[in-house]
Amino acid sequence: MRSTSAIKLLSLIFLLGLPEATIPQVLDADGFVEERVSMVETQIEARGVNDARVLESMRLIPRHLFIDESLWPRAYSDRPLPISSGQTISQPYIVALMTELLQPDSHHVVLEIGTGSGYQAAVLSKLVHWVYTIEIVPELGRSAEKTLKRLGYDNVAVRVGDGYQGWPEEAPFDRIVVTAAPEEIPQKLVEQLKPGGRMILPVGPQWWGQDLLIVEKDEEGNVKTKESIPVRFVPMVREKERKN
Repeated sequence: MRSTSAIKLLSLIFLLGLPEATIPQVLDADGFVEERVSMVETQIEARGVNDARVLESMRLIPRHLFIDESLWPRAYSDRPLPISSGQTISQPYIVALMTELLQPDSHHVVLEIGTGSGYQAAVLSKLVHWVYTIEIVPELGRSAEKTLKRLGYDNVAVRVGDGYQGWPEEAPFDRIVVTAAPEEIPQKLVEQLKPGGRMILPVGPQWWGQDLLIVEKDEEGNVKTKESIPVRFVPMVREKERKN
């Protein structure tokens, strides 16, 4: 018999619309169901994230399948973890907080800058209509795309490119989330934000002194910014900087 947590997870799968073909991969004698439930209760809800849809998505998405198998025992720990190319998968609480601050809705089209492992895009894919995600490191972008396709997240498009340029041919976007820290808010991303839209991003010097910002554009195109919490993210780099 399945555990109570596994039965609850099955209910979430059908509620959030995960393809049936993916169910065995998620449950798969998934010794991590209890870890996900605990992660949400002790790391996320306990810190004040309370959007029910965000919490459901965090309970459902198998974080361990977005990292190397050697790290699976730490997959649901309260910390970022290395992936490759000097990058990390963010702490679960930060993923949940940024997702909640984004205020995603089922009709939204979202741009993510910094695909990384693909985990944030997977979390968003259960909450919005479509996710466009850009990764500057080719091997990371290709790996994330394969993982997302294998797990059935078919409303996510991955591009390898410079996040500072955004994705102009698909703009404007209802929401934009940036998972690496520029030193200033990229103007092209502001331009690609739809009136009435919202962007969440860390901003500040490399490795220290960064703040998580909420950028809102009203219906007249006026932009206002407010701070959320201090954070520490890997720096957001331009294509020319990466090649140097």
